[in-house]
Amino acid sequence: MHKSGFVNIVGNPNVGKSTLMNVLVGERLSIITQKAQTTRHRIMGIVNGEDFQIVYSDTPGVLQPNYKLQEAMLDFSRSALVDADVLLYVTDVQDTPDKNAEFIEKVKLNPAPILLVINKIDLTTQETLENLVAFWHKEIPRAEIFQISAKERFGVDGLLARIKELLPEAPAWFDKDQMTDKPARFFVNEIIREKILLNYDKEIPYSVEVEVEQFKEEDDLIRINAVIFVERDSQKGIIIGHQGKMLKRIGTEARHDLETFFGKKIYLELFVKVDKDWRSKESQLRHFGYKLD
Repeated sequence: MHKSGFVNIVGNPNVGKSTLMNVLVGERLSIITQKAQTTRHRIMGIVNGEDFQIVYSDTPGVLQPNYKLQEAMLDFSRSALVDADVLLYVTDVQDTPDKNAEFIEKVKLNPAPILLVINKIDLTTQETLENLVAFWHKEIPRAEIFQISAKERFGVDGLLARIKELLPEAPAWFDKDQMTDKPARFFVNEIIREKILLNYDKEIPYSVEVEVEQFKEEDDLIRINAVIFVERDSQKGIIIGHQGKMLKRIGTEARHDLETFFGKKIYLELFVKVDKDWRSKESQLRHFGYKLD
């Protein structure tokens, strides 16, 4: 008997969805920072065993969209409700439980088994945790509640065991040696964008998109040219920094992570271009891989 299914991870921003995904997959596929809106796409991570295949999906945090990019991000989260065999709704001990009530209503109506994951339990008291468990039992009565700390890897084994139990009988959806649905260039973009999220404040990280223009793999080296797009000339200056120091820092940090990710030496060149108000342009969003209704 072979079991296979889609296990989709949804929830509000900054509750630890990407950390949980990486722990469950055993690979660093989703980038992680303390900033909201770090995850912009729906990213699949595939875990294979002899008699099972779990296809995890990490999704952007649910938010009220203010521009076209955020609308596209919300669409990725909504799409995860459509094809889930198991739905992981992730919250944490600092989350506002009734935030985005409309999305929670959609979760309740989902026919798939719901595993409600309360994350970051190492950051709270037993009393607060008990109150949260009581709230969620009442809010989504049919959900099974798991109390975990993804960062500390506490409680994840029990969650994984239950996921495997709930998988439907089915053949593998992807090749057994496949780890993700995304191409190599996607992870280059994400790793560079992560370094921007970590090194810049305020609006800068949210105004940035990254695109690989060249990815040339040789025997012992990968040559990469990537463009960092910003919305305004002033942002271009901030990204580059005085005498190019900030851009060099981003390149160095990204290169180190890329060498770990690909297991090869990386030659990385970064360029910065202005694409005015790209976050509100449907054509450019589609070019960057965002799907819009």
